Amino acid sequence: LIITFGWTFDPQYHLLIMQVIWAIGISMIIMGMLVLLPYKWMLALGIIIVAGHNILNYSVVNESLKGGLWADLLYFADFSTYQIFKGHYIIIIYSFVPWLGIMLLGYCFGRFYGSSFDPGKRRKILIQLGTGLIFLFILLRLLNMYGDPAPWHEQPRGTVYTFLSFLNVNKYPPSLIFFAMTLGPGILFLGLIEKVQNRFTGILNIYGRVPMLYYILHFFIIHTLVVITFYVQGFGNDDIITEGVPFFFKPGGLGFGLPGVWAVWIFVVVILFPVCKWYDKYKTANVRTKPWLSYL
Repeated sequence: LIITFGWTFDPQYHLLIMQVIWAIGISMIIMGMLVLLPYKWMLALGIIIVAGHNILNYSVVNESLKGGLWADLLYFADFSTYQIFKGHYIIIIYSFVPWLGIMLLGYCFGRFYGSSFDPGKRRKILIQLGTGLIFLFILLRLLNMYGDPAPWHEQPRGTVYTFLSFLNVNKYPPSLIFFAMTLGPGILFLGLIEKVQNRFTGILNIYGRVPMLYYILHFFIIHTLVVITFYVQGFGNDDIITEGVPFFFKPGGLGFGLPGVWAVWIFVVVILFPVCKWYDKYKTANVRTKPWLSYL
């Protein structure tokens, strides 16, 4: 509900957006039961889900399972919309099953960061794992057979567009190739900066220790900037609600070009740093007496 309001600024909630927070929430509930399993079972289950869920994209399986609310909640959501009651809808952006697989693997991945785990060994594992995922992405994408429901094609407009087609993988729901393409470079980067300790990595650590706080606040800051832009660009109160658009303050013609979007992104990251730094100190000092702080 909080994130939906951050998106829409609609106090009547004509649209309820089921995006990444809902997927994380339901996955955490299920993880509360799965953590009772042995480590190897959790690891195996995570690998099976992440590596095997694209089987559901094959037509025979797809057509027999696809359709309906439960199917979309589990796997097939593609901005699927359902009416709750008159004038109020939910839109399912994130199906949770693939993200449950990632959460399982992330839980297992945490073992590398235990206090007794050798940092040198961890760095080696991270570099090998990240590199392996990058090669897996390239191999599966070149084969163009499994791992993503949208095969790439040579584009008549030239090499650049062919390359973009190669990178254009599925996020809703996330494919195996999407996971390999995004997690591979991230894990490799973690390995490469394992021994690096400077001001820049210190800043990254602060953002990384309070991700949920940043995530929630950035929606409201961005949407507040949208409201300011709305009035600065000459729109009035009669334009707040646009017919057929579930977002308030979103009339046609509002906004900036790509350079303006980049500028807003940088601005939001910068102004949230002092807040994240303060909360990081507060969280570190109080998390033992207030365990709920660990979730924010």
